[in-house]
Amino acid sequence: MAEKPRILIIDDEEIVRDSCIQILAKGNYEIKTAENGMDGLTLLKEFQPDLALVDLKMPGISGFEVLDQIHAYDPTIVAIVITGFATVDSAVEAMKKGTYDFLPKPFTPDELRMLVRRGLERRGLVLETIRLRKEKELLRDHFAAIVSHELKSPLGAVQQNLFVLVSDLEELLSKEQSAKLARLQTRIKDMVKMINTWLRVISVDISKIRDDFTTVSIETVVEKAAENVESHAIRKDNEIKLTSRASCPQVFGDEGTLVEALVNILNNAVKYSRVGGLIEIETSEDSGNIIITITDEGVGIAEEDLPHIFDDFYSGKVRPEGERSSGVGLAITKRIVEAHDGKVSLKSKLGEGSSFSIHLPALKDEEIS
Repeated sequence: MAEKPRILIIDDEEIVRDSCIQILAKGNYEIKTAENGMDGLTLLKEFQPDLALVDLKMPGISGFEVLDQIHAYDPTIVAIVITGFATVDSAVEAMKKGTYDFLPKPFTPDELRMLVRRGLERRGLVLETIRLRKEKELLRDHFAAIVSHELKSPLGAVQQNLFVLVSDLEELLSKEQSAKLARLQTRIKDMVKMINTWLRVISVDISKIRDDFTTVSIETVVEKAAENVESHAIRKDNEIKLTSRASCPQVFGDEGTLVEALVNILNNAVKYSRVGGLIEIETSEDSGNIIITITDEGVGIAEEDLPHIFDDFYSGKVRPEGERSSGVGLAITKRIVEAHDGKVSLKSKLGEGSSFSIHLPALKDEEIS
């Protein structure tokens, strides 16, 4: 918003235009007026107002058409309808289409000042939200670049050198040493694959992870995810319990990314659980969907955090002492699940733990190749 908020007044009555100027004169505003809709729309592009006061009933093009063109030109411009008693219903209709508020004639100076002040505050909040969203998108792009350069490149070098080392030392290594190197190679391969997954899901084109889709066993996905976090859980004396209500059908997807989606939730469950807590993974089927529910007995999530918990880089305020969060894992999980035409939901109460549910469309028998 400009230093001096810009206000455009469009009304065919000169007395209304003049009275608005007088009432708002002390408000440190820059004001311009137009006596009809056509002149108002010309001023709209020249003046770039923050707020527009528009009379609904004018000769020539109607106030409704003016409002439509204002919204089309810049939806952040706050539009306030000036209306007579006979057109109050029309003003209400205009509000349903995005107009901020209406001001019935005759109006008092205080009514006009208050509505203009609130309207400009609303525009300020909208512009701030847009700015923060752009910053968030920029941060996401930077994160992808950091992951690619700072992690992927050195890991690739380590992986390449390991290949050479194993080949050079093949005849000198004991079976135990060879097994250790093999495990090391596997872990590095998994890390490189995970980084590639991050880069794919953080990128705009989420459909890329669909390239390798095939039939996948949910039981296998759940078992691999639980195995992945087992050592983390053991260190915290957490028990991971797997239950299944029935034998689950397969899904169409990518096993690696689905395991990663579950691991992100399970790691959080362990991280935010109390020592000795229980973490349950339950699989079930309902209305053509496979549901994977992960429930913990941890610290829970504050109510104000719940709407944002799947946002990029968002970290809740409540966490056990010493625990940190990058705010990336659950955002990646959400993208992975949505790429599989599924959805992820959350129920949580502060101090009583959390329950995450992943819904994935099950493959029908005739769809399995």
